[in-house]
Amino acid sequence: MELPILVTASISLFLAIVSLHLLHLTYFVTPWKKLPLLSPHEVADLILTNGVIYTSDDSLPFAHSMAVGNGRVLRLGNHSYVQELAGYKTQELDLGGKVVVPGFIDSHVHFIHGGLQMMQVKVRGVNEKDEFIKRIKDAAQSTKQGSWILGGGWNNDLWGGDLPAASWIDDITPNNPVWLARMDGHMGLANSVALMLAGITNLTDDPKGGTVMRSATRKPTGLLIDSAMTLVVSQIPEYSVDERREALLRASTLALTRGVTTVVDMGRYLPGVPADVSWEDFSDVYLWANSMSKMKVRVCLFFPMVTWSRLADLINKMGRAVGQWIYLGGVKAFADGSLGSSSALFYEPYVDEPDNYGLQVTEPEALVNMTLESDLSGLQVAIHAIGDRANDFILDLHSSVASTNGMRDRRFRIEHAQHLASGTLGRFGKQRVVASVQPDHILNDADSANKKLGKGRAERESYLFKSLLGTNALVAFGSDWPIADINPLSGIKTAMRRIPRTWKNAWIPSECISLDDAIKAYTISAARASCLDNDLGSLSIGKLADFVILSTNSWEDFAKEASTSIEATYVSGTRKYP
Repeated sequence: MELPILVTASISLFLAIVSLHLLHLTYFVTPWKKLPLLSPHEVADLILTNGVIYTSDDSLPFAHSMAVGNGRVLRLGNHSYVQELAGYKTQELDLGGKVVVPGFIDSHVHFIHGGLQMMQVKVRGVNEKDEFIKRIKDAAQSTKQGSWILGGGWNNDLWGGDLPAASWIDDITPNNPVWLARMDGHMGLANSVALMLAGITNLTDDPKGGTVMRSATRKPTGLLIDSAMTLVVSQIPEYSVDERREALLRASTLALTRGVTTVVDMGRYLPGVPADVSWEDFSDVYLWANSMSKMKVRVCLFFPMVTWSRLADLINKMGRAVGQWIYLGGVKAFADGSLGSSSALFYEPYVDEPDNYGLQVTEPEALVNMTLESDLSGLQVAIHAIGDRANDFILDLHSSVASTNGMRDRRFRIEHAQHLASGTLGRFGKQRVVASVQPDHILNDADSANKKLGKGRAERESYLFKSLLGTNALVAFGSDWPIADINPLSGIKTAMRRIPRTWKNAWIPSECISLDDAIKAYTISAARASCLDNDLGSLSIGKLADFVILSTNSWEDFAKEASTSIEATYVSGTRKYP
């Protein structure tokens, strides 16, 4: 009996020595490979415990603890289970009961444009005509003669509705051209110096898809709508590369303070702006920031649809991911204008302008052809549509594209989906079209919608978030920054409460949604809407560890009060704010 035992033991010892030698060899030959035989489990870089971790993952909605390693989520669960991944270098963070949520994804921003606007005349939120004029006057006094005075964000509804005119500011800006974009980006005010530089006179025709607003004597008032804005914008000197790079860094820092870890950047391309600016920002700013390790938040970039072939070629060469920070998303176009500028396209006229139904910003045949080609090349398509008629036109277009090009997971997006006619709601879910909406626009649009559309019509078809969710539509939230503030917590509260700033009660209370639905619209649904859900949108094992620690330590209070603040923002498991 002893000899067989001895032989067996010898063979086992020999195999063990050979195995150790092979493991040693493998370690040095392929050190980047995972070696499960060397370690029974991965070791966490960071463990968060004693918290209320909301995951946006229905398979495990809440967890007490979470382990992070190599920038990704390793494990979620109770303390003892997660603690198994602790090593001697593991950092541990006691959350003290605080709520943690996935990093917010802002589904619609104009990121560099917003960063640039932070350095311009600040007229956002001004609620008096005199204050508006004073801010331009102050800027003129500190601007050298001949230089442009630029700004944006004004909202005439805040000071009673009167539209500004060049005559308001001509006397205080005799030596400087002025351009001030309205908050929605679809209207702007030029002073007479700027109008003269642009060659705009009584004889100037309205360009296709735009309007030069005039007095009763046909004299231009200084207001330009949609494509007419290009008449002045084309005269403004381009921002320097350094200014645009600084704008990205400034915007990124602001985003992190608001808990935003990923943005879907629709670029600086707006009606009246050359399509090349988005590509210049990609090469001069984003690729530079990526190469210099200056990226702070992840970006998913959309480019003007007129350049679809250029993007298709780039994706074929590079793929969709440019490192861990930049994703090539798709293409964007415009169907109509905006409600505030009375250029959103409706079936019925504006109540205060009986002959005005809005504008078709892009010529329909061109839009159809570009969309067909973009989709056929495999690109994701996003189209701006605000009015009920514009939304129906784009849904019809999607149906035609799907029929012509065949069924696939295209995640076609309608940006804003703001006003929907009777019978339109169910089409989003049925056609699998993403509704990319902006809750905080409610804060400024409630009064405007009632005035321009009439109370009954406005309440039937405006910002129908709960109804869209009820038809199984994929609803993604964003801000449209700098048109509204980049602030998901504000957007969540607005979606839950729907109370405009000067109101006491909710606007269309039947469309209020739950905290769970609101957070998902800023996380997992936003990720799905941009085809980023394999890596982002939820705190799930294997996904990137982007998360936010909130000030509240009660989920119930958060759901009831809809109010909290950002304590810390983490990207890839590393604290980036504060």
